[in-house]
Amino acid sequence: MSWAILILSGLFEAVWATALGHSDGFTDPGATTLFAVALVLSMLGLGWAVKRIPIGTAYAVWTGIGAALTVVYAMATGAEPVSVGKVVFLSGIVLAVIGLKLVPSGREEQPPAS
Repeated sequence: MSWAILILSGLFEAVWATALGHSDGFTDPGATTLFAVALVLSMLGLGWAVKRIPIGTAYAVWTGIGAALTVVYAMATGAEPVSVGKVVFLSGIVLAVIGLKLVPSGREEQPPAS
């Protein structure tokens, strides 16, 4: 469950990063509201996940997912050009995130000590 929350939080990171780019310096109320809501949800999810996943791993996964999805969205909408190099390096980020999930840390899915 903690990994699902972390991945969802990474998705919300991509949403707030994209909304930030559309907020026009926080002057667009719709984009600014979306930014704020997604930011809070992203941070809450990350905070919850790090109770069960080591912070280094969780943060790397969270930022990797957020960064990769932000760039993929920008390329899909034409806001950023697509290139072979970008696809290769984005694939590297995705593979690194998957690798971090596969490497055992000894803490996953264990509730925090009371």
